[in-house]
Amino acid sequence: MRNIKTFNMFFFLVFLVFIVLPNPSMMAQEPKFPNSIFLLAGQSNMAGRGVIMPGQATPSSPNILQLGLNHTWFEAHEPLHKEIDEGKRCGIGPGMSFAKTVLAMEPNMGVIGLVPCARGGTGLKQWARGSKLYDNLVQRAYASTKFGGKIKGLLWFQGETDTSSTEDALLYETRLPKFFNDLRDDLHLPDLPIVQVALASGYHSDLITTVRQAQLFLCLKNVRTVDAWGLPLGLDGLHLNTDGAVRLGQMLAHTFLSFKPKHKWVGGRKFGYQISYSTTKYFINKNS
Repeated sequence: MRNIKTFNMFFFLVFLVFIVLPNPSMMAQEPKFPNSIFLLAGQSNMAGRGVIMPGQATPSSPNILQLGLNHTWFEAHEPLHKEIDEGKRCGIGPGMSFAKTVLAMEPNMGVIGLVPCARGGTGLKQWARGSKLYDNLVQRAYASTKFGGKIKGLLWFQGETDTSSTEDALLYETRLPKFFNDLRDDLHLPDLPIVQVALASGYHSDLITTVRQAQLFLCLKNVRTVDAWGLPLGLDGLHLNTDGAVRLGQMLAHTFLSFKPKHKWVGGRKFGYQISYSTTKYFINKNS
């Protein structure tokens, strides 16, 4: 009789364990926060206008997060700028491709956090210090670090709108470095790595040349330039198509990672050396 009671008590306790203790698969997962944060700013080609293919609108990696409009982190998915580039037809931009490429090449970057801030149709003067766009960029940058992540860089793609005005195109050369310097100053990140994109398109050919020259010949510490000229455009001839946006993201990733110190092996020992942080440019073959 005692054995029967002991046996019944054992199964009763086992039953209680399954009832009282929560099922691990049903427990809420711990919120995840990024280690390495990247600001995405500029206009429509950064926000993305590429056609979203099946499967691209769902999260593809738990290690790539995006900052929402309400400053909360969640798994990133296309279109990254849907909440930010209000009223526009957002699609594939370079952001996701950038993050995927960085993680593939540098897994030690940890969880990547993307902070979408781009707004279509905006000129550089609209991003000047004190403007609504500038203040939003700074506020979202600070919000992104609330849980301990560090801002690793700014990805900047802007300038098409400035090719519609001779005055804006001519002033681009002075406005651009001021914008970068002001942002670094207000973020208290004087050496913030910046990867900017030289235009792939615009409105007036002569003004496209003017703006591109300002971008390509910018000489500012820790600023590097990716040349998007020749990347495939959509039917409007202004915005990168899906393939062009993905390729640009890969180029941005390779260029950003060139900021990292390299190492070489000599006689079986590893010697570190620091690369130059002067402006460098990533060109592509226009016929590619």
